[in-house]
Amino acid sequence: MNMKTSIKTFIYENTNTNTNTNRFVKSTLILCSLFLLSIFALLITFSSLPYSHSSFFSSPSSCCNLSDPDPGPTLLTHIQFGLGGSSKTWETRQAYSQLWWVPNKTRGFIWLDDDPPPPPKPIKQNPNLPPIRISGRRRIKPGSSKNHQDSDRIARIITDSFDQKLPGIKWFVMGDDDTVFFTENLVNVLSKYDYREMFYIGAPSESVEQDVMHGYETGFGGGGFAISYGLAWELVKIMDGCIERYHHFYGSDEKVSACVAELGVPLTKQPGFHQLDIRGDPYGLLAAHPVAPLVSLHHLVNAKPLFPGENQLDSIKRLIRAYHVDPGLTLQQSFCYDRKHKWSISISWGYTAQLYPSLLPPKVLSMPLQTFHTWRSGSDGPFVFNTRAMKDDPCEWPIIFYFKQVKGIGDGKTISTYKRVAPADGKECLQPAYKLAMSVEQMTVSASKTAPDKWKKALRRECCEIQNKLATDKNMTITIRSCKPRESIYI
Repeated sequence: MNMKTSIKTFIYENTNTNTNTNRFVKSTLILCSLFLLSIFALLITFSSLPYSHSSFFSSPSSCCNLSDPDPGPTLLTHIQFGLGGSSKTWETRQAYSQLWWVPNKTRGFIWLDDDPPPPPKPIKQNPNLPPIRISGRRRIKPGSSKNHQDSDRIARIITDSFDQKLPGIKWFVMGDDDTVFFTENLVNVLSKYDYREMFYIGAPSESVEQDVMHGYETGFGGGGFAISYGLAWELVKIMDGCIERYHHFYGSDEKVSACVAELGVPLTKQPGFHQLDIRGDPYGLLAAHPVAPLVSLHHLVNAKPLFPGENQLDSIKRLIRAYHVDPGLTLQQSFCYDRKHKWSISISWGYTAQLYPSLLPPKVLSMPLQTFHTWRSGSDGPFVFNTRAMKDDPCEWPIIFYFKQVKGIGDGKTISTYKRVAPADGKECLQPAYKLAMSVEQMTVSASKTAPDKWKKALRRECCEIQNKLATDKNMTITIRSCKPRESIYI
């Protein structure tokens, strides 16, 4: 073979080798690209699923991605309710749940004990009520009382709720079978907080004696409390052992607060969750509601009806009619003054109005009239807020008006009316100033609907002003509006 032929053969062989190598590299690159594209497509598919929280990156029991950089707005469908109840009381108390439960929208369960009533009255599922679940009594301590067993069971509802693995849950809200929730306001409150963090949100009891017994850092369960998914994720890991440690505590909510405390998480106190640990008439408390959304009402079974001449259920339905028109303004207290006649007016929107034939400053009007007593001992206090005594002299009482109806009038405005009622005991003040004020028979209140972001801003009462100030007017017309810069309510 001559030199020329040898060179040609070498070039030909190396050319074939390079070609094969190039083909192999290209094939490998194509396969790698297809594999990466498949992985990318799979991730895109999962991220686009409803309530997708990437179970690849969390425990199989997780339903939320705690590393999600954008949690998005909180909706009612993100809340799972866990209501503690008994099969012996559910039949009579379920009417309270039916007031606020919306089928196919509200999520959660009523957790009953494992002692259902015998036939002919078995427990039946009502589609307009929370689905029924039976919660067991795990780890019952030998010789323990039934009260402690029941509170252990109810304390574990947070674990039972978590174990249901409902998709897209951000918050677990606990309550009782007779708790009435105002869900739109609840959503508004929870939307201020990041469910990925550890939050325990609720309120202590109104009665100091209850707080001394069960703890000021306890979110009382009847008024309801909320546990973020971030906290629930950690809490369920220690719950059984923790309840064992605090088995001697009387209340389930106190046991939960003790377990939360073991994780170093304090109670975020939120006015508007109402345990209503009071006896008698809740009028004074609700007529001077704190500047906060109405979230819940409890112990209504034991309280005097909210409106005179009605049973409690019909009473609450009337309040809920106002709530549906403007949730954020419900029970919000505003003050008006007629300085010509030296009159003070307090309005708790959607519930009541009070007319005083004297000038009382806002600090006084914002204190509830004590129409109630403490829950445990039935005494005059103390409470966790200041109160004004209801004196025997009828000239010291306000003239009371009760909410009658409300309607929207367009442009985001409402008109509500409040009708005067006679004193319950028939006593009337005979002073000329009081008799003049008694000439007012009705109050008509116009108001703008609450802005969606109101409760995310610094808190401030709405201002109000009287439109007609003639003493001969039987119908007093009032406007509630946002306060202007540097506007004083009283001066």
